[in-house]
Amino acid sequence: MIVDTHTHLFVEEFDVDREEVIERAKSSGIEKFVLPNIDIESIKRLKKTVAAYPDEMLPLMGLHPTSVKENYQEVLSKIKEELDSGIYYGIGEIGIDLYWDKSFLKQQQDAFQTQLQWAKEKKLPVSIHIRDAFDEVFEIIEQEKSADLTGVFHCFTGNKAQAQKAIDLNFFLGIGGVITFKNGKIDKFISDIYPENIVVETDAPWLAPTPYRGKRNEPAYINLIIDKLAQIYEMNREELACLLYHNSMDIFNF
Repeated sequence: MIVDTHTHLFVEEFDVDREEVIERAKSSGIEKFVLPNIDIESIKRLKKTVAAYPDEMLPLMGLHPTSVKENYQEVLSKIKEELDSGIYYGIGEIGIDLYWDKSFLKQQQDAFQTQLQWAKEKKLPVSIHIRDAFDEVFEIIEQEKSADLTGVFHCFTGNKAQAQKAIDLNFFLGIGGVITFKNGKIDKFISDIYPENIVVETDAPWLAPTPYRGKRNEPAYINLIIDKLAQIYEMNREELACLLYHNSMDIFNF
């Protein structure tokens, strides 16, 4: 049994063959799919996908950092209304992204901190997006640090020290297709991180693992990530998959 802890099956890239993609994933052993929201416009698509596959989909609600603009407080209010009125397994995708645009840093910081506070209030895990912003993210998590605050550093691409710091703050590392890249770097130290501290994800339709790099990603490819991790950890694949499943279950409480 496998959980894809971060996939966007509701986006338009899957409109042509969503049913086939999900069936391929289920045939590959994937039992659950964690679906992090993006913005207000994606909520309808997210809920439609969950309604079609209620036993498999685990929706999260949140505002993605690249969607944080001048009107972020108004948008956050609507996101909160949805969070309060629906059934959600966590808050996400949230965080800070300074790769594309640094002009909304203060707004991103405030939106991130606000959503972390929601997570503590509701005792829900978070899915954290970080790009060129580890210091900024750690600063806010340190301020909000709590036994009730946990979740996943989605698509972890930091260094060993950053990995250990995330774990010390009560978070898991989300390992995706980057682990299979020749220049992915995290394969150089991940063996020093206990597998009890990681989960696997695809971030489909993006970040497809080798040999599909550059093409549309899909949840069935998560098996390539597990295979690579089993090789790195020198573990039996089935034992590792079972451990990863229980890690996912501990986080998202499904």
